[in-house]
Amino acid sequence: MTKEAIYQPLLQALSSYLAKEEHLGFIRRAFDFAYDKHAGQLRKSGEPYIVHPVQVAVTLAEYQVDPITIASGLLHDLLEDTDTKYDELKTLFGEDVADIVEGLTKLHLLHYEGSKASEQVKNHQKMVLAMAKDIRVIFVKLADRLNNMRTLTHLDSERQLRISRETLDIFAPIAHRLGMYRMKAELEDIAFKYLYADQYADIAHLIRDKKGNREADVKAMNAELETLLESENFHFTINGRIKNIYSVYRKMTMKNLEFEDINDLLALRIIVDSISDCYRAIGIVHSKFVPVPGRFKDYIAMPKPNMYQSLHTTVVFHGKIYEIQIRTREMDEIAEKGVAAHWAYKESQGQGASRKNIEDIVSSKLRWYSELIRYTEESNSDEEILNIFTDDILNANVYVFTPNGDIIDLTAGATPLDFAFRIHTKLGEKTVGAIVNGKIVPLEYTLKTGDVIEIKTSQNAVGPNDNWMKIAKTSNARSKIKNFLNKQKRDYLVERGKEDFDAELESRRVKVELTDEICAKLFELKGVKSIEDMYFEIGKNILSPISALNALTGRDVITEEKLIESINKTPEQKRAQKTRTVHNDINIVVEGLTNPSVKLAHCCSPVLGDEIVGYVTKGAGIAVHRKNCKNVAKFEPERLLDVFWGDNTLRKYETNIKITVQNRDNVLAEIINTATSNKGKINQVQAQVNRSKEGIIKLKLEVGNLLELDTIVTAIGRLRDIYAIERIA
Repeated sequence: MTKEAIYQPLLQALSSYLAKEEHLGFIRRAFDFAYDKHAGQLRKSGEPYIVHPVQVAVTLAEYQVDPITIASGLLHDLLEDTDTKYDELKTLFGEDVADIVEGLTKLHLLHYEGSKASEQVKNHQKMVLAMAKDIRVIFVKLADRLNNMRTLTHLDSERQLRISRETLDIFAPIAHRLGMYRMKAELEDIAFKYLYADQYADIAHLIRDKKGNREADVKAMNAELETLLESENFHFTINGRIKNIYSVYRKMTMKNLEFEDINDLLALRIIVDSISDCYRAIGIVHSKFVPVPGRFKDYIAMPKPNMYQSLHTTVVFHGKIYEIQIRTREMDEIAEKGVAAHWAYKESQGQGASRKNIEDIVSSKLRWYSELIRYTEESNSDEEILNIFTDDILNANVYVFTPNGDIIDLTAGATPLDFAFRIHTKLGEKTVGAIVNGKIVPLEYTLKTGDVIEIKTSQNAVGPNDNWMKIAKTSNARSKIKNFLNKQKRDYLVERGKEDFDAELESRRVKVELTDEICAKLFELKGVKSIEDMYFEIGKNILSPISALNALTGRDVITEEKLIESINKTPEQKRAQKTRTVHNDINIVVEGLTNPSVKLAHCCSPVLGDEIVGYVTKGAGIAVHRKNCKNVAKFEPERLLDVFWGDNTLRKYETNIKITVQNRDNVLAEIINTATSNKGKINQVQAQVNRSKEGIIKLKLEVGNLLELDTIVTAIGRLRDIYAIERIA
């Protein structure tokens, strides 16, 4: 095959929309460069390797993309398969081409194993980030993948299955979200053929038979429609459409249908001049043929998130069912080419094709793409971005509305919380309720296509709690809730740690130099990298303020801990000065003592996060009290010692609260519901009325930590007619 013969198909494809010598010359230079660099390389089929990038460029030219994208398609394998360097491409063809080719090189080896193995996750993260950076990268990748799928027969069966699975799970859904139906359908059918050969053959056979049997029916219906539309002076064309094989398989399996039950296998597509003609045509069709109830869909007024627009109806003619689609020519082009139809290169208009220009066009047409760009800017986690893309964007199939009529696409099972966080993070954080279709619904309500949602907010809202993690279903909402909770907990613990450290500093009357570098050096083993990290560890009671200050001053002081050690230790124990015992049953750490008996005091019922102190009882081991317990002030100082909370965050603790309320109906039920909805477990309830006719409610609560308890107390305090809340013995 001669060099010119290889280039001829691309030249022919380009001739439909490019004529300027500067553009054709630029693309020819890219071909010549790729031809020389790939010289001597062969594909598995035995043909020259250069045939592959040319076929990729031909596919791109069918979508009428700009010269930069065509050149990138021709050059896309050079950085990986030849000695070409990035700077060489940049010098010869410009920065955009070099960046696109470099992005494609990073995506080339996607080792998909059907599970989120770490290497696969990293590669798919790269793909999503590259797509967010420049949509042309994934566009060339889709064309590359389509050509590879067309030539898959030359690979071994293991690679055929691996590549087909990845195509079906990742690349076909991306093509779908970009609105590229033609490419999506071909990718799906080829992958399906290799993954499920028997099912593919069966459905293909059934489609051929049905097509043959129905050709006469479709021809008759086509004639009826032509006569009808001509009588109304329409300018139109009518085309047939056959559902692709994989779509038939999915419909049969997901809806549990037999092949004979699929009514939209063969559809007639009417193409008219304008939107008003679409609605006029559907009215005329319905006046002539009986429509099937519930089968009319208006995707013109409510486009799909991938920009698809059309009117769909199903009618009966001579006892047989026909699906009819009505759309404009522009809608038909978008249905086939997707977003590419909006940035097709228009040479005569001198339209620019810069990365920013294309990004603006795609973002304005595809809401999910603009959101993907925002996610990549807001998130510091590549894995989080991948989860949002694969879980929320590729799998979105529930379409709901804002009060203003904007369409929001969410995954199945999504709730009002998912909707709120999808609109804006702050809206989600301030959510207190939801109204769906004019009715108040709980936040757990499962949204359905067509729902109109209004989110109720309050500036005094406490914000997300751990229970919201169970309610939210999308990765986006769960990620934002988790970030809020982590920041809330950290801010609280950092502030508490600073207060404890400052109190110790004041009691010692010493001054220390405090910098991030010093803290990182002294407390490296505890993961400390800054002053704030040190406060955080003190706030968690992992690092005591005494120990922190001792390390910072370089001095050792006599503490209650050492005093109690001198009382209780045997000579052998005194030699084990570094002993550290963790009592897993109550999650308490005692330094310097080996296997003492330790228990949580019942008089104050400490929970994880409380400031605590140990007391050596007479004959009953060590009792752990809250530092502000009224009994601590009565203890002998020499029997007090430092104790700390362990790392076990799963243990639960019992504590007691007393609530004074106005004695009215349902107040107890409201309190119980509020406590349980905020992750508290109620083990005991006592209710009575005092002399002032006030209600006194005592709850024995089971919580995981002080933050959970504080959240419950705050939530109860916001209820109507609550006078006071306090912790009691």
